[in-house]
Amino acid sequence: MRANLKKWTGDYGLFLLVAILLISIWQWVVVKGWVPSFILPAPTAIWSSIIENRELLFGEHLPATLKEVVIGFGISLAGGLFLGSVMHFSRTVEKVLYPFLVISQTIPLIALSPIFIMWFGYTIWSKIAVTILIAFFPIVVSTYDGLKAGGNEYRELLLTMGADRWTIFRKVQVPMALPSILSGLKMSVVYSVVGATIGEWLGASEGLGYFSRRMSGNLQADAVFAAIVILSVLGILLFVFISLIEKWLLKNQNR
Repeated sequence: MRANLKKWTGDYGLFLLVAILLISIWQWVVVKGWVPSFILPAPTAIWSSIIENRELLFGEHLPATLKEVVIGFGISLAGGLFLGSVMHFSRTVEKVLYPFLVISQTIPLIALSPIFIMWFGYTIWSKIAVTILIAFFPIVVSTYDGLKAGGNEYRELLLTMGADRWTIFRKVQVPMALPSILSGLKMSVVYSVVGATIGEWLGASEGLGYFSRRMSGNLQADAVFAAIVILSVLGILLFVFISLIEKWLLKNQNR
């Protein structure tokens, strides 16, 4: 326990010191009146807003956003792994679909969100659609690139020993592609939070994005930043969760 704490302090101690310094400067600048509080509220005001609105934030809006993130990420995960694998197996599918995947990332989400609202209404699925659109791409690309780059030498060796393509895929290419795939998952889970928030901002009746939009209309900057802080913490926790899964998988893989 003490060794883990020492390692964690060595890895992130400097970050914490810099973060505390920046927050302290932020607080001091606002208190001195150099920046109006309705533009940039003080950290203490943001914390007070979180406490004041905790029932709304944690009881109503956070669960709604988390639900959208989990469903959108889950669908992106299943679809991304499947499509990345299919593209790996079929050169024709890769040539057809890869350009469409790239094009999907060039279309501004703010232009597509009203279309999703037309299709799905103000239901949860319009937000999930935005989440999938932004979270799907990193998983597909990391899966495809990882499978394509991994294990060429082992693949040729197993081919000479009579192994079929599925055995090579399962025994060699998937394990060697795992670091790349997990890196894509870490990016995707953070993008899922962004996608859900954008969807809520453009059309929703609940969620942290909806809350921040409503508070912005009321010029309550402290409440807007309160929602942003919670969204940021949510993204960090999900990232850490995937990182822990990554360490566990890679540790067991090397045994």
